[in-house]
Amino acid sequence: MTAGILTQRAQRKKRGPQRESDLLCGSLHTTRFLAVLFCGIVLTLTATAAPEGKGSAAGSKDVTAAQVNGTWECKLNSLQVWALGKGKLQILFEGTYEYKSPQGPMANTGQGSGIATIEGDTAIFRPEGAEEGCKITMKFTGGKLIVKQEGECGFGNHVYAEGTYKKTSSKKPTFDQDR
Repeated sequence: MTAGILTQRAQRKKRGPQRESDLLCGSLHTTRFLAVLFCGIVLTLTATAAPEGKGSAAGSKDVTAAQVNGTWECKLNSLQVWALGKGKLQILFEGTYEYKSPQGPMANTGQGSGIATIEGDTAIFRPEGAEEGCKITMKFTGGKLIVKQEGECGFGNHVYAEGTYKKTSSKKPTFDQDR
């Protein structure tokens, strides 16, 4: 039987591979190559998915209190942020929406405050008394604060926290209980 298998291999070598499966599975070298390739892909995917900072989500980096503390402004809105430790931030949002009316310039204002949780460079915040669907995501990156708002947060008509904020002060903000 061994002689028969050797004869078949010799004939296949002479005429070349006839099917695609002969190309992939026809030699021990091809099988080893595929095994090494598979292991390389698995290692690459594992390294890519590994978290960068300890205890942080993949792709995010831990930020320091000095990087987040202070007052951040975007157009007429401001966010006051202070690190409390243990993954918590004290937040105060004050927002304004200006518009023109037949009576002249008008504005709607609103505010919200509470405690956000931060993991890596991203904090999640829902102001005290806001509806369940309200979620404010704050990402501290490259010296900016990028804010996304989901749902209604009760700030007032057309008053939203969403936007790209710049830090205007690193001093400790004054929160309601500090006044």
